[in-house]
Amino acid sequence: MTLRTYKLFTVGLPVLIIGGFEYIRHAYLLRYLTMEAGNFTITIITLLLSYLFATWMFNRIERSNEMILLSEARRAVFEERERLAQDLHDDLAQTLFFLNVTLRQGNLEEAKAAVSEIDNSLRQAIFNLRTPPEEGTSLGQRIVTYLENWRLVTGIELETTIQLKEDSFTPSEEVQLFGIIQEAFTNIRKHSMATAAALLLKADGTGWQLHITDNGCGFQLGNANDTTYGIKLMQKRAGDLGAELSLRSDLGDGTNLMVTAKREEHL
Repeated sequence: MTLRTYKLFTVGLPVLIIGGFEYIRHAYLLRYLTMEAGNFTITIITLLLSYLFATWMFNRIERSNEMILLSEARRAVFEERERLAQDLHDDLAQTLFFLNVTLRQGNLEEAKAAVSEIDNSLRQAIFNLRTPPEEGTSLGQRIVTYLENWRLVTGIELETTIQLKEDSFTPSEEVQLFGIIQEAFTNIRKHSMATAAALLLKADGTGWQLHITDNGCGFQLGNANDTTYGIKLMQKRAGDLGAELSLRSDLGDGTNLMVTAKREEHL
């Protein structure tokens, strides 16, 4: 049913109820109903039918809104999958080019490392595509599953702390937040040379906080590295979430990523 139809029903129903009853009363019921009784009856009938109609209409609107939210969540998932596919394509193209160069130069050890990088990228991409938000598991469970797989693939020691209230994030927000986590841990795997990493994610009525650290080689902020596509993507996702992203790193001293957002507490 279209919005125009809802409007016509809303405007026309009271007119039909009151006008129809008044016509019937004056044509057939004047000898049976007094003026006071007629006014009381039409009030009760109008109240009852208006309540039933309003309940039906708002239920329809609520279902329509749920369908819109579901559609937006699915669109966000499809966009995320498209980004993952593009990232996989770019990673494989770069690594295969490097592999070709190293093989021509006879650098077998570097070639083995390139093959290992391809294997890791494929494993991670396959896992990412197999864990969409529609699986019915909570955000915390999906993060734990993802990080456990990441730990097995990389061999990096990992400490995970997740403290979330139910429905802390909308489906679209979950996709954005999960994307930040994926990008951060992809960067740790590819660039940090870390032996240990940690994730803290907690949310309550006042806001939420994501804290990711590693003990890797780090990098100097202000160099070209801090404007890479991955960091820009995390900054964009944080902005879409209404959050602030801060990144601290020094050469040889690991990397510290913090994403925080405040929310108005509802009474």
